[in-house]
Amino acid sequence: MMELIRESSFSFFEKKTAKIVQEFCSCYLKEISLDQKKGKELICKWLALVEQQLKQPYTFALYHQAIRTPFDYYQFGLDFIAPLVDFKNSHLMGKKQLKSIEAQLQKKENVVLLANHQTEPDPQIISLFLEKKHPVLAQKMIFIAGHRVITDPLAIPMSLGRNLICIYSKKHLSFSVEQKAAKIAHNQRALKQLQLLLSEGSCCIYVAPSGGRDRADPLGKPILSSFDPDSVELFRLIAKQCQRLTHFYPLALKTFDLMPPPAKVEKEIGEERLVSYAPVSLFFGSEIDFNQIPHVEKEKHLSRLQRAKYIGDLVEEYYKKLSLL
Repeated sequence: MMELIRESSFSFFEKKTAKIVQEFCSCYLKEISLDQKKGKELICKWLALVEQQLKQPYTFALYHQAIRTPFDYYQFGLDFIAPLVDFKNSHLMGKKQLKSIEAQLQKKENVVLLANHQTEPDPQIISLFLEKKHPVLAQKMIFIAGHRVITDPLAIPMSLGRNLICIYSKKHLSFSVEQKAAKIAHNQRALKQLQLLLSEGSCCIYVAPSGGRDRADPLGKPILSSFDPDSVELFRLIAKQCQRLTHFYPLALKTFDLMPPPAKVEKEIGEERLVSYAPVSLFFGSEIDFNQIPHVEKEKHLSRLQRAKYIGDLVEEYYKKLSLL
């Protein structure tokens, strides 16, 4: 497969990164549903975009809006990931909820999707399923992302095509004591930006309250990460403070097989990327009514735990249904 791409295509990478990229390219060309010529064109374009980032890194704003011109990064992301999706055996569940979400957004209300997260290209996968019947939602959705997607040159070409607000998760705040204060300050500015967007209305926000991707158990089975109570509470409170009505929905993603994450959370940039041609499935669950979630009114900490577990259990319930399809 790799004879399709010149060795010089990898010359601008450091030795470790070059090996990761070569393995990814070989795996991608082997797995995609396209003919090799078209696959080579996509890989070569991606390599050129990565090289561009290495030479002149893009500086992301607190709220990054998808770049569509002069190069359409959004469409490139869809074109790059689509050949890995086995659409025939994939599923989109919760179509009734999608109609409700669109109606709410049209009324200048907001929607927050509390979801699990399994693969790096989850945003592209979501859009691939929504583009045909819900193109505005597919293109306007805002993703709460971690810092890695805006600092890893291999991920940036995909990130440039998405609407992003990047927030450091708890696990990454603790990696560097020296940088912790700066990261906390960044998070505070990012959350203020989020509050401004919600106050304007018509925002659909995707957030993974677990703070990262689901990992596999020793047998290779994906295990959904628990939702962080503080993360769920933070978004609930921000929504209450904004000037627009905000609705919450659970979203289950079954995308693990397409690009499984590393077994452990990587501290450094530059993780291995292996892909498979695989079915993927999404389940948009029924709207969450926080008033109906059992909680102890005067026990704030316990109430947070109960809310996070309740919503996490909902997502897991939908995920199990996807697993039976």
